[in-house]
Order: sequence, then C-alpha cells, then structure tokens
Amino acid sequence: MRETEQEAAAGRPAPPGTPRLGVGMVGYAFMGAAHSQGWRTAGRVFDLPLQPQLAAVCGRDPEAVRTAAAKLGWDAAETDWRALIARDDVQLVDICTPGDSHAEIAVAALEAGKHVLCEKPLANTVEEAEAMVAAAERAAARGQVAMVGFNYRRVPAAAYARSLVAEGRLGRLRHVRVRYLQDWLVDPAFPLTWRLRKESAGSGALGDLGAHAVDLAQYLTGEAVAGVSALTETFVKERPLLAGSSSGLRGAGATKTGPVTVDDAAVFTARFASGALGTFEATRFATGRKNSLQVELNGELGSLAFDLERLNELSFHDQSEPAATSGFRRILVTEPDHPYLEGWWPPGHGLGYDHTFVHQARDLVHAVAAGTSPAPSFADGLRVQRVLAAVEESAAKNAVYTPVTDQEAT
Repeated sequence: MRETEQEAAAGRPAPPGTPRLGVGMVGYAFMGAAHSQGWRTAGRVFDLPLQPQLAAVCGRDPEAVRTAAAKLGWDAAETDWRALIARDDVQLVDICTPGDSHAEIAVAALEAGKHVLCEKPLANTVEEAEAMVAAAERAAARGQVAMVGFNYRRVPAAAYARSLVAEGRLGRLRHVRVRYLQDWLVDPAFPLTWRLRKESAGSGALGDLGAHAVDLAQYLTGEAVAGVSALTETFVKERPLLAGSSSGLRGAGATKTGPVTVDDAAVFTARFASGALGTFEATRFATGRKNSLQVELNGELGSLAFDLERLNELSFHDQSEPAATSGFRRILVTEPDHPYLEGWWPPGHGLGYDHTFVHQARDLVHAVAAGTSPAPSFADGLRVQRVLAAVEESAAKNAVYTPVTDQEAT
C-alpha cells in the first residue's frame, strides 16, 4: 500500500526547537502505563506547541519504580512525590495514584507552581474535591492549568456525539441511559486490593465506573444531573487479603480474609436540569462484560447510541426521515474531519483504548501552551463528585430522591 501523508505523519518527532514540557508522574501501574503511552505518543502524532518530556516517575518501591521508568520511557525515578514536585525539570504533575492521595498531591503541586493532571474520580469526598478546585482557581490566576482525566471524552465517536447534540440534532432531550458493566470481581477469591477498600478508593463500582458514566452523560448532554434515587449492593462481603502487590485489575490472595468496604454495584435513576430522565448502572459483576460502557440519548428530533466495546462506531437516528427508511444508522467515526482523526490513519482504520490517553495529552498540552482552562476541569470533576455523593446518600436512605447539592449548570 502506498504511504499516505497521514501514515507518514504517525510516529514523526517534534520539529527541532519545540519547547519542552517536563512531565512528572506519580504512580506507574495500570493508569500510569496508560498515561505514559499518551505522553510518549502525543507529540509524534499531533503538531504540539510544546513537546512532552517524560522527566520522572514516582513510586514507593525503589526497584519497582526504576523498572517501570525503564519500561515506560521515563528519564528518572523518584520514591517521594514531594521530591518529584520539587524537580526543576517537572512543569506538570500527572497523578495516577489511588483516590485517597489525590487531594494532597494535587494541592501541593499547584501551590508549587506546577500544572496538574489528576485521574478520576477527582477525590474520595466532596470536601477534598472542593479543596482541589479552590487550589486550582488560585493557580489559574498564576497561569497554571488543572485537568481531571475522564479519558472517554477523548474517544472520537464520543466527541463527535457531543458535537451532534450541541448542534441540536437531537432537539430537546427526553431520556439518557448509561450502563458501565465489567465482570472482573465475579470470582469471590479475587483478593482485597485497594479498589475494594473505602479508605483508599472512596467507593467501589460507583467511583470507579459510575464516575465515568456520570461525566460522560453530563458531557454529552451539556446538562447537569439535578437529583438521584439510588441503590447499591456489595455481593461478596469478605475477600482474601492481598498477597504481595497487585497490578491493574489482577492480584493474588492470601489465606486470611478481610471485609470489602465499598459497593460492588450501583444503580440509580436521575433527573437532569432540563427535566430529562436518566438511568445509570455501574457494576463489576456483569458476567461476560469486560469493559462495556453504553450510552443512549433520546431526543425529540433523534437519538444517539455509543458502546465503548465498539468505540469506532456511533449509532444515529434522525426522526425527520421517512418512516419507511428511518432507523438507527451506523457511523464509522474514522474520517479525517472527525475529532482527533487528523493525526491518525486513513479512513476505516480504527483506534483503540490507548488512543484516548494520547488525545488527553494533546488537549492538555494545548491548554498549557495557551494558558486556557482545559476540559474536564477540576470544577467538572467536583460536579461528578457531588453526584456520586448524592447517590451514596440516596442509597443509604433506601433510594430516597436526593438533590445534587450546590450544583452549578454545566
């Protein structure tokens, strides 16, 4: 096949003389590896005003973090996140740690004059998220930016869906349906990793998966969730203690057991600010579902549907078409004029999960260079945190309808 301009562009280095943006990352497991892929690749696919430099990665285990640095492409390794923040070659701090440390690291980094990217959910509590937003607002006055890592906004099909909604192609929204289904906790012998401890993770499927579901729903609709009615359940209440370390969603269990202190599944109905109704489901017990994030929007003029397991596709229905030929049609989101596709392959050549982190890095670099607030901002992350808090409050009251407090319009 003859090489095209797009094929030639993929993998190109930044032009000589491009200013560097030194990145320091805290955490190097599942999310750290994904973020590293984004930072390594963004400047070789897109024309960026700053070239990301993988300056240093931080972890507590000296040998493990040195191994990770070599594998993932980082120039140096640190064992204290405070030392990483203090490095002169680090201008942006990327936080890929469990949620219980997000607020402390992010606030310290912002106060030290660094830009910040923080994995979702923004924090474990609303109070922590509010402190992070306040720090981000103070930092913005000094020209710093802060972004939360809801990477599914960067799936080209999802970004294109947002543009269709913003153009009014669906008209007034009636229904929003979101399901995020995984099955990696079905085995009761799966060990008690940090994701199953409230003190580390804040919540279970709700924070891990539900945060993505809420953010994507509010992003696609351009509306805030105003109130919820929720139920949660923990199906396996005791699990083997973790033997050794865990990596991503895997680990080995010991003989002794400990209590699971987070939810295994959460379901809730919701009302959006416009009056549209929403249904949400987040579970890590949906047997056979590996990473199925499904969204459907129904409006007066049409509908949209997206499934992360078919992430290069979008389903669209135009209600104005004649009944004899109307219905959902498949849109293959691989054209150069679709979001983010200008840097990638010829039409029809699909992208994957890792590309969302490349797009995330691209957008954040542009925001840093321009001095503009990136999206999703820490304020957006706080909006999600407030919805999650309302879900937990409603579930504790046996599904009593609970308004989302202090919610600003998105």
